[in-house]
Amino acid sequence: MKHNTLFKPAILSLAVAAATSGSGLVFAQDTTSQDASNVEEVMVTGIRASLMRAQSMKMENTSISEALAAEDIGKLPDSSIAESLARLPGLAGERKGGRVSGISVRGFKEDFVGTTLNGRELLGIGDNRGAEYDLYPSEIMSGAVIYKSSEAKLTTTGIGGTVDLRTARPLDVSPTVTFNGSYEMASQGSDNPEFDDDGNRYAIGFSQRFADDTIGLAMAYASTESPTNQRKYGVWGYNEDEDTGRFVPSGLDIMAISSVLERDTVSAIFQYRPNDDLDIVIDALDIDYSDYGVIRGFIEPFSVGSLTAGSGAFDATGTQVNANPVLRTDPKEILGELQTVGLNLKYKLNDVWSVHLDVADSESSKTDTRGESYAGLGRSGSLTNAQLGSRTFEMSQGGVFFTGISGMDFSDFDAIKLTGPQGWGGSLAAEADVFESNVEKAAGGGVYTYENAQDGFLNSGVFDESLTTIKFEVAAELDTSFLTGVTVGAYYSDREKSKVNDGFFATSPTYPYGNGTGVVDEVIPEKYRYGLADLTWAGLGMVVAYDGYAPYKDGYYYQTSAATLEPDRLGDTYVVTEEVTTFYVQGDFNTDVSGINVFGNAGLQVVDTDQASTGFIGLVNEEFRVDPIVAEGGASYTKVLPSLNVSAEVAESQFVRFGASKTISRARIDQMKASGFVKYDQNIDILLSEDYEAETPWSKFQGAPTLRPLESNNLDLAYEKYFAEDGYVSVTYFYKDLVNWTREGQTVIDFTNDATNDGANYYIPAFHNKTVQTDGTYGPNDVFLTAGTVVAPAQFQGYSSSFEDGLKGNVDGWELTANVPLNLLSDALDGFGFAASSAFIDAKLDDGSAIPGQSDEVHSLTVYYSMNGFEVRVAGTDRSDFATYQRGGSNKIENANRNGVQLIDAQISYDFSESNFTALDGLRISLQGTNLTDEDEEDVGDQGIVTARREFGPTYMVNVNYSF
Repeated sequence: MKHNTLFKPAILSLAVAAATSGSGLVFAQDTTSQDASNVEEVMVTGIRASLMRAQSMKMENTSISEALAAEDIGKLPDSSIAESLARLPGLAGERKGGRVSGISVRGFKEDFVGTTLNGRELLGIGDNRGAEYDLYPSEIMSGAVIYKSSEAKLTTTGIGGTVDLRTARPLDVSPTVTFNGSYEMASQGSDNPEFDDDGNRYAIGFSQRFADDTIGLAMAYASTESPTNQRKYGVWGYNEDEDTGRFVPSGLDIMAISSVLERDTVSAIFQYRPNDDLDIVIDALDIDYSDYGVIRGFIEPFSVGSLTAGSGAFDATGTQVNANPVLRTDPKEILGELQTVGLNLKYKLNDVWSVHLDVADSESSKTDTRGESYAGLGRSGSLTNAQLGSRTFEMSQGGVFFTGISGMDFSDFDAIKLTGPQGWGGSLAAEADVFESNVEKAAGGGVYTYENAQDGFLNSGVFDESLTTIKFEVAAELDTSFLTGVTVGAYYSDREKSKVNDGFFATSPTYPYGNGTGVVDEVIPEKYRYGLADLTWAGLGMVVAYDGYAPYKDGYYYQTSAATLEPDRLGDTYVVTEEVTTFYVQGDFNTDVSGINVFGNAGLQVVDTDQASTGFIGLVNEEFRVDPIVAEGGASYTKVLPSLNVSAEVAESQFVRFGASKTISRARIDQMKASGFVKYDQNIDILLSEDYEAETPWSKFQGAPTLRPLESNNLDLAYEKYFAEDGYVSVTYFYKDLVNWTREGQTVIDFTNDATNDGANYYIPAFHNKTVQTDGTYGPNDVFLTAGTVVAPAQFQGYSSSFEDGLKGNVDGWELTANVPLNLLSDALDGFGFAASSAFIDAKLDDGSAIPGQSDEVHSLTVYYSMNGFEVRVAGTDRSDFATYQRGGSNKIENANRNGVQLIDAQISYDFSESNFTALDGLRISLQGTNLTDEDEEDVGDQGIVTARREFGPTYMVNVNYSF
């Protein structure tokens, strides 16, 4: 490719080739003489070298793109590539448990972004399609390219773009051996006594050549043990107090959370290149990880006895009465693994033709276990109101802070019982005989029943995914005045993803079965006790801490399967399969138009898809047990996706780029499931409603395995000006016409003859008819009914909810970028510079809903100094409010609205390779801090009040890296 740039082609080639190398670059400085003897060599390392490499990759790309070079990762040193990607123009990070995990590209969450590893489709290990980028340690990565405009050869794409992660090929980099070790400490110490606040990372890697540089082998092992500690304030929702007009929580969720991420990664690459015509690469990647910890604190209804309004709109003081808190000790354990192995072969048949074959097989699995263990003042029904406690509190827009506690001491192991203080066992109705009791409740209201029998719960989610891909293409290099190359290829992928949503109700052995044993609860056994946890930050003092997982493991709890009692468990258990065949052709061109160099590509993809899902419709039978029916569905369709990318060098080192394409993102896996469930509200007032539009006891939810992909027509226009090897400015405008987006839909069905499910009849009189327990008036018409009357539903119509195609919208935005070395202003500023970017996005869906991951504004700024081995840099990112979704209760996905966040990181390092101590050559030491401004993560509700706030605190890391 020919460009009339002020940077010599040899220099650019060197920069691009070195983008996968860990060593510094040697750049030739332009002189008045072009004689090689007059070229001065200047060693450039550190962040400046990484910026040069990334800039060269961006400059030479025929598409609108961003690039990340090795030093951006290894020199920071970020714990994963996610943190580095989040600083690139138009990209934004999303934290999960305090770590950046998800990445949005142009406001589209990772589920709508194609992710590849060395051009090969990459499996996620989460609930959906999107890659969890923090899964990939920085030590194995050499860089990344983010394609914002599509091209036909990109067979893994998304509406947001494509993120191609890169690893080094051993014959393309200098031989090296690297040792890396880090110690990290969370400034926010653990509030839970069984967890610490420090961790470590270490890695070893080598890349070597053999047999006269025809065989290359690169291997790396990276291990991470990284703690996070967070403080969570949450509420169930808000109710308006009639007397003061203030909003008060309907329930509380205040937790001290500690967890440890352990990750072991092994990567291996074998490369054989006996000549310039044949290049064979075999690579393998294995990642094993666990994320275990505890969520400890209070979840309880919030009963306000008195409330006094303050000066602010949300300010108030008050007293919580009849407080009967549930001290939750929720252990979590996520175990996951990912393996991928692939073969890549390139063979040049002659001076024109070449073939390329890539075959890969990947598998991932994850088990997500989240327990709940309850403790409190006593079993539900065992205490009168006089035995309950009270608290005083202060209320603000930031939430509730308690100022006083009376009548309960949760720091006393002798006062706290291992039992369920609230009557949460309603779902155990089918097991009423098992939990039958003759023991009267001290609080009145009869004998103990199944409603008093839930003392905990164990959620279990199992995810498995496999992906097989085959790609074959034939390419021709042409020497014409216009066309420089043609590529024709085919790509096949076979994906299967499954989820099993299971759970178990837990009952302690002190539950009063039959005539009971004289006790209904007991204190926490000695063998489970740890000590005290700290909730003073919420005004809740110290609380007892114990092992909440042990009672499940050692059989202390009697466990009842939830899958037989809750229809939405099997309604969230499914298998989704996809077979995708893509045929594509792309032509590359390079020509002069009126003295302007114009280059780019044009192409077409024809994408044929066969998708299917199997699962269950969870139904409850006359015995109050889940009696599912099998559900299945699918669709086949073909999409045609054209693309065009044109770049013109309108002046020396100044480019105008244009892109036009049609792209798709396949629907979320959890939306494509065939599974669903039918639920029924047995409230007699609702049963008597005759108007389904006003109120109906019937409801159904089911996924939609026939969903078509989300689809967008895209336009991109960019201007880029390069004025130094590490300096450029750019402005980009993009527009996306969303011609298909998934939305939630409702259909009215007859629950005795469901036309959407082959006429299924869900009405079971023995289950759906309800017996009146107390004389009184019921229903919208105030009908008087006597106790013992059997009430049948007055109607059988209701809403069936699902997902459907057809929503439209548009997204347009501007991206501004400036990378500026300040020595352009003055030699005194040599070594100083900054990299800044801003994105301004306007997104609209026709129904007014938000696109997940979309922030109106995203900003990034890195200020650095790099000279003679010494380097300092401060990096900040700022994104405005955005919509997202996250793991909720019962292992399901729930929507959330997240407040904007500003993150500041900093690093100082010294590379001894540039010192006079030759014995220390190859040694680099760095000190890093992340989240230095202690930025919280906040969810907000409909009233604009914070419903959940998570505090993480800064994290500090010392890193030692040695290479030779």
